[in-house]
Amino acid sequence: MIIIKMQGGLGNQLFLYGLYKELLYLGREVKMDNISGFEDDPQRSPSLYKLGISYDIAEDGEIRTMRDSYMDPLSRIRRKITGRKNKDYYEALDGNFDEHVLKADDIYLNGYFQSDDYFKDDEVRQDLIADICKNKDLYLGDQDVTGIRKAIRSSNSVSMHIRRGDYLTPVSRKTYGGICTDDYYAKAMELVRSSYPDAQFYIFSNDIDWCRAKYKETDNISFVNISGDDSDIKEFFLMSECRHHILANSSFSWWAAFLGSADDRDRLNIVPSKWTNTRQMKDIYASWMTRI
Repeated sequence: MIIIKMQGGLGNQLFLYGLYKELLYLGREVKMDNISGFEDDPQRSPSLYKLGISYDIAEDGEIRTMRDSYMDPLSRIRRKITGRKNKDYYEALDGNFDEHVLKADDIYLNGYFQSDDYFKDDEVRQDLIADICKNKDLYLGDQDVTGIRKAIRSSNSVSMHIRRGDYLTPVSRKTYGGICTDDYYAKAMELVRSSYPDAQFYIFSNDIDWCRAKYKETDNISFVNISGDDSDIKEFFLMSECRHHILANSSFSWWAAFLGSADDRDRLNIVPSKWTNTRQMKDIYASWMTRI
């Protein structure tokens, strides 16, 4: 059996689900640990159910056996004497693709595995898109988004994702800061306009007030600001409906662009040339992306 530790936000969870689907395609018995990854992360929880996605969940006993984490006295004494005999396998330190992950068995996978090389088979990719989008029309059929959806679909639309909020904390700034700068967005917008003068930019952000002050609303710049419990899902799907994408160094916009553009070479998907300050992560870049 293979157990994958589910963790992170929506985009990270989708990467783990992509790996899950590929392992199933390869004939493995694979389940998700839906608890351990959120015990120390109260701001996040398993969220793929909002997309209508389901997967096999590992039982507590299966997880404890795999990780050698039973807390009975005998198990604790044994671990003190012989050490923990867990089957944890962590993603590569540089964050790049590790082919061993697709070949191993009897293993507990711990990491984010952010590369489409982990779900490279066309059948898996098409299944992924179908799974993710099964409830899209339900979310985008709500009255608060039908107008903006129509506008996006009827224009040469460009999603521009600006990640602030949690990215401004000291820990996150060390990892992600100084990458998606004002200069990056200016160059990305100019690149789009040079190829598509009629481009209409739709700005998505977790700090939309800052974006309004920074960019101002014009004839070709609009701000997407959805409220309510499912606002993140609605904005995710609206982003995916855009024809072109200017990504932040964020798995959220990575997946929105994947849904909208992975198989369409006429679309621009612009990404920063560096993803993080702490790891190389060259394999998070896909063939359908343009790095600047």
